[in-house]
Amino acid sequence: MKRMKLVVIGNGMAGVRTLEEILRISPDLYDITVFGAEPHANYNRILLSPVLAGEMTFSEIMLNDVHWYEKNGITLRLEKKITRIDRVARKVIVDDGTEQSYDRLLLATGSNPFVLPIPGKDLPGVITYRDIQDTNAMIEAASKYQRAVVIGGGLLGLEAANGLKLRGMDVTVVHLAEWLMERQLDKTAADMLQKSLENKGLKFLLGTQTTAILANADGRVGSLRFSDGEDISADLVVMAVGIKPNDDLAKAAGLYCTRGVVVSDTMQTYDPRIYAVGECASHRGIAYGLVAPLFEMGKVCANHLANMGIGRYEGSVTSTKLKVTGVELFSAGSFQGGDETEEIVLHDPIGGVYKKLVLKDDCIVGGVMVGDTSDGAWYLQMLCGKKNVADIRDHLMFGQASLENAGRQAQGNAAQMADGMEVSGETEMALIDGAAHRAALQFAVNDTVRK
Repeated sequence: MKRMKLVVIGNGMAGVRTLEEILRISPDLYDITVFGAEPHANYNRILLSPVLAGEMTFSEIMLNDVHWYEKNGITLRLEKKITRIDRVARKVIVDDGTEQSYDRLLLATGSNPFVLPIPGKDLPGVITYRDIQDTNAMIEAASKYQRAVVIGGGLLGLEAANGLKLRGMDVTVVHLAEWLMERQLDKTAADMLQKSLENKGLKFLLGTQTTAILANADGRVGSLRFSDGEDISADLVVMAVGIKPNDDLAKAAGLYCTRGVVVSDTMQTYDPRIYAVGECASHRGIAYGLVAPLFEMGKVCANHLANMGIGRYEGSVTSTKLKVTGVELFSAGSFQGGDETEEIVLHDPIGGVYKKLVLKDDCIVGGVMVGDTSDGAWYLQMLCGKKNVADIRDHLMFGQASLENAGRQAQGNAAQMADGMEVSGETEMALIDGAAHRAALQFAVNDTVRK
């Protein structure tokens, strides 16, 4: 049987994960060609920050080196950019003038970093933070210069700031919003994170809008100007203000795009021979930037490209569990709360622990945690399963282990009673003390809610 031709545009994590799934379930169906604009094979972009911080090397974050492609019979064409898709002739045109035909085409073009449209954005020393080339540019700058400004207080911006600080630079983070990581944290959680980062030497200008980047006498970046007229000196400016789906190629080919390449639940575009996965795809109006949804897309896409016809991607509950410069964080769902919701809050500023669960109709709809995130997966499971938590509400804040211990204690007490054993005064006092302790803890939680 003659193999069909599968062409993949993009050599990132989402596209290659899709290929891994195809090779697992139907390894002999396609002759595969992959085009990547970078000079490197597939690497883990999530681990760029440890490379920047000097904690890992680039070779350690490689996911699939060139030998993996060779071993699996995949033609890998690095540093090749596709300039056009000819949907009628079913071929792609490369920037070197060559062409490659396809029976199926997978778009995995990812996203592009957003660049603020302000004067000075193209000055030497102004960079984005998206790939290993950007990482290497920051490492080189840190060896020559002293003052860095990171525009953007999201996860990527904070990772860049921490890495540059560890390499000896004086770092200031400028953020438009009133608190850090506003898409993942509420203000209380963000304030705790900020305090921890300030203790490590990072500086912050929140609620601050950058209006211009100014050059020094050498024509290189020298300072930033803000909307209030104030300036700050800088030898390096890193923009980490967001991403936008890289759908230019798809638009030029006439594919339907709305903030990304629009796909169905099987990851098909409006051209049934063309699929899209990852940050370039728009599914039910959402373009995801987290790894878990991208891998879920890849699995569904692989099943349909392999002609299995199994599975639908119906969207993802966005959750984040990560460590920002040593601080454990977790958030999921509608953690900000709102109308017709309740909040259960446990806040221990001295111990560095903060937990908030948002409930609606006795179901968890969101949550955020700082410091102790050990029960994040448990909360997420109940959130996704829409589990009614009315019966365990009193134990929610104290985690899954507390609930299991309470269950075991109740079973033990019942067994004692069933055996006709007398409850001694000592045992009775222990039970009373335990109940009082739980009541005190519950009061602390409720008291925090009231405040």
